[in-house]
Amino acid sequence: MITSKQFLDHLNARRVRFCAGVPCSYIKAAITALEADRRFVYVPAVKEDIALGICSGAYLSGANAAVIMQNSGLGHVINALTSFNLIYKIPVLMFVTWRGRGKDAPEHEIMGAKTVSLLKCIGIPHRVLSGDYKRDIDWAMRLMRQRRIPVALIVKEGLIK
Repeated sequence: MITSKQFLDHLNARRVRFCAGVPCSYIKAAITALEADRRFVYVPAVKEDIALGICSGAYLSGANAAVIMQNSGLGHVINALTSFNLIYKIPVLMFVTWRGRGKDAPEHEIMGAKTVSLLKCIGIPHRVLSGDYKRDIDWAMRLMRQRRIPVALIVKEGLIK
């Protein structure tokens, strides 16, 4: 388990200080901490593609940005990722919660089963965020700098408290 403080401290150390997102109970504690932490700017969004657009704009203004979303929101960002971020080389760190694995609401089952293959299909590098979160975030940041594309870290339930 990762505490929200540890998670935010590492994002801050990697100069990721601008975030936008759509809430998810899997990462609720981190979002609450993010909203309260003066080191960060957090913009709540009503849809995932809006959050991605906000973070893309932040990158274009010189910030390292992260978008937070449920995997169900991947459907809302596919067009933006494939017709904007990937084409114009706009990297954004994506934290995608992995709903639909194990006991969850039925509406999450299909996307839960397809999350990894969907990211692979559209060419978004990804890995499941692990207890070695520093290594995972550093991998994502390195890849974003090298390839200048979005990178997704998939967040399982209960990992960040």
